[in-house]
Amino acid sequence: MTSPTPDSPASANIPPLRFGVFRALRHPNYRLFFGGQTVSLIGSWITRVATGWLVYRLTGSVLLLGLVGFAGQIPSLVLAPFAGVLVDRWNRHRILVVTQVLSMLQSFALAALSFADIITVRDVLLLQMAQGIINAFDTPARQSFIVQMVDDKADLPNAIALNSSMVNLSRVIGPSIGGAIIAAVGEAWCFLIDGVSYVAVIGSLLAMRVVLKPRATTTTRMSEELRDGFRYVTSFPPIRSALLLLALVSIMGMPYTVLMPAIARNVLNGDSHTLGFLMTASGLGALAGALYLASRRTVIGLGRVIPTAACTFGVGLLVFSASRNLILSLAILTVTGAGMMVTLASTNTILQTIVEERMRGRVMSFYTMAFLGTTPIGSLIAGVVANRVGPTTTIFLGGIACIMTGIWFALRLPRFRELVRPIYIERGILRGEAAP
Repeated sequence: MTSPTPDSPASANIPPLRFGVFRALRHPNYRLFFGGQTVSLIGSWITRVATGWLVYRLTGSVLLLGLVGFAGQIPSLVLAPFAGVLVDRWNRHRILVVTQVLSMLQSFALAALSFADIITVRDVLLLQMAQGIINAFDTPARQSFIVQMVDDKADLPNAIALNSSMVNLSRVIGPSIGGAIIAAVGEAWCFLIDGVSYVAVIGSLLAMRVVLKPRATTTTRMSEELRDGFRYVTSFPPIRSALLLLALVSIMGMPYTVLMPAIARNVLNGDSHTLGFLMTASGLGALAGALYLASRRTVIGLGRVIPTAACTFGVGLLVFSASRNLILSLAILTVTGAGMMVTLASTNTILQTIVEERMRGRVMSFYTMAFLGTTPIGSLIAGVVANRVGPTTTIFLGGIACIMTGIWFALRLPRFRELVRPIYIERGILRGEAAP
């Protein structure tokens, strides 16, 4: 099976873009999604900053910061496998419309409680858990739906990279806006703005022209499909290794964002503006990393990129943990953010290009587990460890773990290439060139 060429019917009616880095935007449905989701994600990052600041303002506890992060993401670890089966069975477009509406209502609930000045940490925990349940279904559906929005599958790696660019553009804009709004009028307005921002992505989804594929009738039980998905990801070493690397990096490295309010206030002696600057710097680096991936015209070579990026992320965490200067912290966070995003997006791209279509929803649910589902475990561990040894030592230990994980993956790369090469040749991605 070969990918469509520029002269094939799949791409015959699609006008070329001048700049190859944005070539996936030539697909109308993806263009709608990109615009609507960008607006919504800016709102989501405004809320993320406001939630962390609210909890730390109310309690002053790094342990509770970790617990809130745990509550918001643990549902993905528990529910994602079931969600993956449903994503393979159901209409992915319809799932996304429902999850975005529910997310909007969750943000409005946070806003209402905050404006009434009756919000407690318990309320935040419950609403974060509700959002986590929504995300357990939304994330694998969104990742799997990318394939349906891109008519020319040769543009799929670019669409995945642009997705990461979208997320990180919002990370650049959202935290700085959130920090300014918190300082000016408080957290409640952040939650309200986030709720309104969902109108953009819901509107973009409803405006799409989606060709509905006949839904395959199945008499297979969900438990059997779950076992099939588990066997598929564990029996094929490239998928298994990529997911394991992602899980380890998420557990040990990603919780640095949860500890950021404590770093901003206690280590750098700052305020909500400082927190916004730190999150923005990390987002800028991640955006640069995503744009680098979008500029690549092939997935060949991503196997080498993944361990390099994981080690870069780890080194960045080591230096950030030792910094007591705001300028140095901002500079190193750009490197840290780039390493983190290139690791995540490269892994996503590899998985999307080697997975069988019938298993896509289930594989992306395991990706959700590895990325979002394991992060709450890391958040909880980080909160407990930081409560005993401090946030900077916790981040330092996470950096060491990420470096070791990157080295482990690099040692497995020869076997990885050997197994992926036949798949890429079959799908027309490789024509006798070097392995990925």
